[in-house]
Amino acid sequence: MAVLAIDAGTTGVTALVVDEQGSIVAKGYQEFAQHFPRPGWVEHVPEEIWQATLEATRSVLATYGGQVSAVGITNQRETIMLWDRETLASPRRAIVWQDRRSADICSRLEAEGRGPRVTELTGLRLDPYFSATKLRWIAEHEPNTWALVESGRYAIGTVDSYLIARMTRGTWHVTDVSNASRTLLFDLTTGDWSDELCDLFGVPREALPELVPSWGVIGTTDPRTFAGLEVPIAGILGDQQAALFGQTCFDPGDAKCTYGTGSFILTNTGTELVRSEAGLLSTAAWRSPEGELTYALEGSIFVTGAAVQWLRDGLQIVGSAAETAAIAATVDDTEGVVFVPALTGLGAPHWDPHARGLLIGLTRGTTRAHIVRATLEAIAFEVRDVMETQGIRGGSSLRVDGGAADNDLLCQAQADQLGLAVERPRFVETTGLGAAFLAGLGTGVWASTDDLRATWQLDRRFEPVADRTSADAAHARWLDAVERAKGWA
Repeated sequence: MAVLAIDAGTTGVTALVVDEQGSIVAKGYQEFAQHFPRPGWVEHVPEEIWQATLEATRSVLATYGGQVSAVGITNQRETIMLWDRETLASPRRAIVWQDRRSADICSRLEAEGRGPRVTELTGLRLDPYFSATKLRWIAEHEPNTWALVESGRYAIGTVDSYLIARMTRGTWHVTDVSNASRTLLFDLTTGDWSDELCDLFGVPREALPELVPSWGVIGTTDPRTFAGLEVPIAGILGDQQAALFGQTCFDPGDAKCTYGTGSFILTNTGTELVRSEAGLLSTAAWRSPEGELTYALEGSIFVTGAAVQWLRDGLQIVGSAAETAAIAATVDDTEGVVFVPALTGLGAPHWDPHARGLLIGLTRGTTRAHIVRATLEAIAFEVRDVMETQGIRGGSSLRVDGGAADNDLLCQAQADQLGLAVERPRFVETTGLGAAFLAGLGTGVWASTDDLRATWQLDRRFEPVADRTSADAAHARWLDAVERAKGWA
C-alpha cells in the first residue's frame, strides 16, 4: 500500500509516492514565487503555495497511476500565515522564516529583559527567525488586519495548518508540536501553547491551531478540493524534524544534516530536554499518539542551498545547481577566496540578524570557479561550526540529505572539515520520506519504527581524506571572514 507525502518547502512543493518498502516510486514538483519587497523581507503568496501543492499532487498521481492510502505533510517551519476561516482566502502574504523585519522588535524585547524567560520556556532565542516576532510585527503595523485576528475571523498558522485547512475545506485547524515549538508560543516543558508567551507577543490563543500527535489519523481530505483524493491525513512534521524521522534517527544521539534552502543539523535527545549554552536550539522532534514527546537539539543555518540559487539567479554565473560540482572541480582550491553567505543574517551558532553576505580574497585571477568552490566550502564550514558546538566530531558519522547532498564535492568537503564519515542515503529527499513514514505509521502500513529503520539504504560513505592541518587553516580563515561580516546592516 503506497502513501502520499507533501513536502511544502521554501521555494517549491514536492509530492512523493512511497511504497511499503520505503522506496520513492513517483515524484511531482512545482516551484512558487519568492517575493522580496524590501531588503531583509521575504514573502510568499499563500494561494501560490496551495496551487503549487495541487499541481505537484496531480503530477505525482498521474505518474504513479495507482491508489494512495494516506497523506503526510511536512513543511517549511516558522513561516506564518493568516487566512479567513470561512473563505480560506489570505488577507496578506505569508512572512517567511528568512524574513528579518522583526529585528527591532527582538532588540526591544531583549532590552526589556525578556530574552532569558523566552529561552527558558521555548528553548529558542528572541530572533526574527521565529513566528511570534512576525505576528507582533503584523499587529503593530497592520492594525486593521490584526483586529480581524482578534475578532476570530482570521486564523493563524504555519504552512502545515494552512494546507490542512485547504485540503479539508476549512474543517480542521491543527498543527503538531514540531511546528508549534518553532513559534515562540509553545512551552517545551508542558508541551502546550503558553498563555504567558501569547500575552507577551499579543497573540490571541484562540487564533492558534489545535495541537495533535505527529502521526495518526487527523482528518480526511475533501476530494472536491484536493485533487479528487479522499484519504486520511495521518502525519504532520516540520521539515527538519521530518528529515530526522526520514533518516530513521530514532535513538538519542542520532544526528542528520539537511542541505536545503538553509542547512539544519538535528540531534535526537530522546525524552530529555537538553539545553544549549552555545547557540543551539532545543526543540520538539515529534509527539507520539500516546503523548510521548521526543526532543532534539538543532543548529539552524539560514543560507546554504539559497546561496547556490543566488549564484544561479542573482549573479547568473551557473546555469543550474547540478553543475556546481563540475565547475568547482576545475580548480584545486579557492586561492584564498572566502564567501560568507549571510544573505539573511547569520543563524547558529553566531546569531546575528545584522550580518550580511561577504565575498573576500578576490584578485584579478579570481574566476567563477573559485567563487562556486568557495560557496560549496562555505556550506561545509557552516555545518562544522554547528557540529563543533554540539560536540559531535571525530568518532561518529553524520547522515546527510537534501538536494545538495547529491553533490559529491560538497559531501567530501564536509567529511574533510568534520574529520568524520558522511553517509548519504539512497534517497536524499528524506524530508518527504519522513512525512510518508509518519502517514504510513499512522495508518498501519508500517507497524513500528523498527520496520522503518529496516528501509534505510546507504548510497555512499565519504571518509575524510584531507590533511587536518590544512582543513583547520581553511576553517580559521573562514571564521575570520565571518567576524568581518557581522553587524553590517
